[in-house]
Amino acid sequence: MGLIPWIDLALCLLLFVLFVYVFASVTITNLHKAYLVFHFSMMLWPFCQFAIKTTDNPRFQLFYVKLAFVDTSLLAIGWLLFTIFLTGHSSFLRRKISLLLFIPALLVALGVIFNPNGWFVQPVYGTYIQRTYGPLFWFHITMLIAYVVVSLYIMYLALVSDKALRIKKQIKRVLQGIMVMTAFILSDIILNVGLSRFLPVIPGFTSFGILLSAVFFIIAIHRDKVFDIVTIAHQDIFDTIAIGILVIDDNDTVIEINHSLLPYVQLKLGDRFHIEAILPKNSDKRELFLESYRNQPLERTETELIYEGNLMPVHVNIQVAPIMVSGLRVGRIITFQDRSELRRLIDETSNQNQILQVRNQSLIGIQTELFQTNQKLEQMAITDSLTGCYNRHYLTQQLEQEVMKNMNFQIPFAILLLDIDYFKLVNDSYGHLVGDEVICSTVEAIKLALRRTDILARYGGEEFIIYLPNTNQTQATILAERVKSAVESNKMIIPNIATSISITISMGLLSITTFAVENPQNSYLNELYESVDKALYQAKKEGRNRIVSISK
Repeated sequence: MGLIPWIDLALCLLLFVLFVYVFASVTITNLHKAYLVFHFSMMLWPFCQFAIKTTDNPRFQLFYVKLAFVDTSLLAIGWLLFTIFLTGHSSFLRRKISLLLFIPALLVALGVIFNPNGWFVQPVYGTYIQRTYGPLFWFHITMLIAYVVVSLYIMYLALVSDKALRIKKQIKRVLQGIMVMTAFILSDIILNVGLSRFLPVIPGFTSFGILLSAVFFIIAIHRDKVFDIVTIAHQDIFDTIAIGILVIDDNDTVIEINHSLLPYVQLKLGDRFHIEAILPKNSDKRELFLESYRNQPLERTETELIYEGNLMPVHVNIQVAPIMVSGLRVGRIITFQDRSELRRLIDETSNQNQILQVRNQSLIGIQTELFQTNQKLEQMAITDSLTGCYNRHYLTQQLEQEVMKNMNFQIPFAILLLDIDYFKLVNDSYGHLVGDEVICSTVEAIKLALRRTDILARYGGEEFIIYLPNTNQTQATILAERVKSAVESNKMIIPNIATSISITISMGLLSITTFAVENPQNSYLNELYESVDKALYQAKKEGRNRIVSISK
């Protein structure tokens, strides 16, 4: 066994060294995982090329040949996965699309494994060191080219999308590696397969292309830091700040956790983050926060949730903010701040405020009671306790103001003085309680006949006085007749006696239409009372149940 087989082994070992270097020197994320799978599949090809030449057993040779080409199918899948993760086109991983992407490579791998009728490979002179390839081999090559085309298409979509500003550099670097690998593989096929009858076999061609492409990828990972978004958040702040901070990328992969958060969450770098898992189940704010978190990824979201603690509930303020680079969201920063002490102080202040509010409410209640009592006292001072209408004192006060105004503006008004006819007979026949009921019922009937602006007052005993503002003699007469009719038609049921009674009233009507008095005083108001009282007396003298009108 000469030097030639060891070329592939050396290339395999170099790829293994690069694999270990990447694994040991970077923070493992989904992108790094995808790349490591891709890198591992790259290592198998040179290993198998070496192993084929280390045995004379055709069965082992065939096994290594099949393993090498099955590896290329896996390489195509890993290649595509790596491209999808790199460009962020996770939509290609939906179930139906992913089947279309990965099933061809798996079917070709099965065809390579079973090699039906030697359609994939056949030995030359009983050994697979030299071999011929059948139609299944060329179908396999076509499939690899198709995967290259799909990967290039996905990269093109990323470059022309809004994400191009963020990933343009890393895509170009990876694209260089893929193009180098593709160029060497195609050259290997053309020279060592297509032209094998005319040219000697050139060993390690594809293996060397794989190694060069791996070097491009490693440079992209370390020098250009194409997978690294941790630089957006400053590590020194993470490790010293008391607030718990979690950084995730746009695939919800954990990129960084600071020391303040680690004791409270079961997460490590590279884990998939599910915010639902860390929120309390019984919070009424949970769904509202989740809706904003899911549907508004470019907006800041904040909530305060309560967690069950050992001794008392823990109030945690959660804030989510997007990490923006050149106007694009590349991840999120989630902060967790324990506000239990602040909440305790707020609650204590709130309790003190509530105590003050209760005291204030008590004082307000007392003040309200005093106000209502004063109102009742004022009402009692101006109203008649039996009928609820105004008393004579209140009417006199009002008339002192009204008469002055009417005199100044030449506004006509009228005064009605009425008396219940034969009221003494009612008291003597049915008693004073019935007499009181009659008075109250009569007042209600009178109120229904009056206007809203008219003032009814009890003048004394069964006598009532009515002030009719802004009323001429004709209007006053009509109102007086309406009051008289309302009282006369008012039927009153006497309790415990199967009968009803109705009463009549006598009325004196005084209309003021002239205003000769320049400065009306109390004496003028007394004159008005005397005049209307004379009119009432005249109505009684003429037989009651009538109205006597006079005017001034």
